[in-house]
Amino acid sequence: MIKRVIDISEQAYLHQLHQQLVIDKNGKTVAQIPIEDLGVLILQHPAIVITQAVVISCQQNNAAIVFCDARHLPYSVLLPISDGNSLHSKIIRQQISLSLPAKKRVWQQIVKHKISGQAQVLKHVGKNPLPLKRLAENVKAGDPENLEAQAAQKYWRLLFGDGFRRDTDAEGINSLLNYGYGIMRAMVARAIVASGLHPALGVQHSNQYDGLCLADDVMEPFRPWVDLRVYQLSQQYPALEVNQTTKLPFLKLLSESVCWNQQTMPLMVASHYLMADIKRAFDDKNQKINYPEWGELLL
Repeated sequence: MIKRVIDISEQAYLHQLHQQLVIDKNGKTVAQIPIEDLGVLILQHPAIVITQAVVISCQQNNAAIVFCDARHLPYSVLLPISDGNSLHSKIIRQQISLSLPAKKRVWQQIVKHKISGQAQVLKHVGKNPLPLKRLAENVKAGDPENLEAQAAQKYWRLLFGDGFRRDTDAEGINSLLNYGYGIMRAMVARAIVASGLHPALGVQHSNQYDGLCLADDVMEPFRPWVDLRVYQLSQQYPALEVNQTTKLPFLKLLSESVCWNQQTMPLMVASHYLMADIKRAFDDKNQKINYPEWGELLL
């Protein structure tokens, strides 16, 4: 079943009635949504009130709750601890004991997918993809030459021009990139928890203050999907900002059709199959990680 992404950007009271998320504004009910249909719940307004019953029901149904900061950008994600998989503790022990060579093999595949995706974006918008294609072909286990960073230097300049600098604190294009990445991060974190893995135990990212290190690893190849949408918006609107209009393409992204292993399915569904591949790759050095392919996203 396709899960819904709900973005609430105004003051509201969220409570539960008969397993329905009830949204009240100014004392009146404006919407009721079955909680089992939720995939991601995004809360943007600082005056939103949410009951514990809603929080627990969202967790029991593996719905990620995303809290946004004063700039309306995703700041944190709330996920269940162990309901996603009945073998949670066993899988966590295996994840903790993962060998360094296994981590390097997985990271190699992730970086290859990311750089290849960046090349695909450049090709789609009429820019030269060859420099990135060559880098993708030469990524080694663990990416010791940091080809990911080399690709980024070329990529941003080719995509947005010589004057663009990727700055997470900047407005305009950068703020919209932050928003899109936050949505993708929540989707990936949700799939990780459902697989029984712990999102804090990464293969490359290892910041002790980051509770979503694995999500930050796995989402890297999804960043170009966001970049393409931001580029398209930048061609329509000369002054980009995060608002109801510009957020819509990223909210729709999770339910759009993609190709995974010759099957067509919503991106949010494909993310769960992706995590199954990654789990197998932890133990099997010959396991190929199949990331979803563009499908209708480029149309």
